[in-house]
Parts: sequence; structure tokens; C-alpha cells
Amino acid sequence: MTRYGMLIDTTRCVGCFACRVACQMQNSLPPHDSYIRYEELESGTYPDVYAEQIPLQCQHCEDAPCVSVCPTGASYINKEGIVLVDKERCIGCKYCMTACPYNARIQDHATGEVEKCRFCVWHDDGSVPKPSCVDTCVTNARIFGDLDDPESEISRAIIAHNAKPIAPGLTKAKIYYVR
Repeated sequence: MTRYGMLIDTTRCVGCFACRVACQMQNSLPPHDSYIRYEELESGTYPDVYAEQIPLQCQHCEDAPCVSVCPTGASYINKEGIVLVDKERCIGCKYCMTACPYNARIQDHATGEVEKCRFCVWHDDGSVPKPSCVDTCVTNARIFGDLDDPESEISRAIIAHNAKPIAPGLTKAKIYYVR
């Protein structure tokens, strides 16, 4: 069975926003909306200070709270484990936005529908292209692939770098971070 996920290596991320811009362009989002946001975490004491850029987006949780609170079933998890939104069923109630512990959903101001990262899944045939944020990353800080394939690049990288979800124990997230 295929279970898609992503690894984000914050030690390689330079905060250039290329992933965010590629995502906005791929999804025809206006400049003020994005499925990817950045948090900056500073550590250390002067003069040895380190600033870490942490790109955050939908974590495609296996136990997604956004799915369990959706009154219409518009939020769902497909067979590859990707959390999606059926726009035709979404009534814009924002329950999913409130339930998401990662603040990873946005509302389309024109339609009222809630949207989020969908790993660039567009195809009805079930094929999943590499997400635009991965394709465009200039430092190769992002890896996308099948978490259930122990030989996949992502599975090997998670083990090699001891990558963990951003908030272990909060949800069963499928985005792993190297920090």
C-alpha cells in the first residue's frame, strides 16, 4: 500500500520562499494566501545565535482532527493517505480550520470554501506527481515519496537523519523534519 509523506530538512532550508511561491502559482492563490507558511525559531545566546526557518503546511495526519470534525465529509483521507477537501461538499463552516493543530488551512474569500495543501494531487486516475514545492526547492531540502516503501528515498532519509514530525505525539503526521 502507498502512503505518501514528505521530509523537510530545516538545516538546508534558507527561507527563500521558492516553495511557497511555487505552491501559490500551482494552486492559483493570491499573494496574501498560501498553503505554506514560515516560522522562524531563534536559539542560542549572543553572539552565537542560530535562526532556523521552519516551513509549515498541512501535515497530512493519519488521525486528522480536521477530518473527524467535518460535518459534511468534505474533508477526507484518500487511499494514499493524503488529506483532501471535496470543494463541492464544503460549506465553509471552518470547523476543520479550528480543529487543525498546525493552522494549515485557509479559506477562499470568494467562495468561502476551505483549502489546504494536497501534495499537488490533481489526477482522477490516482497518479501523484512530485509536489511543486519539492520540485522548486533550490537547496533540495524537501523529499516526497512513499513512506511504506523502505527502499524509497524518503524512508531512507528519515532513518539516516533521525527525522521526526514537528510535534511528535500531537497527531500522526506524515511530514517529517530534520532539525
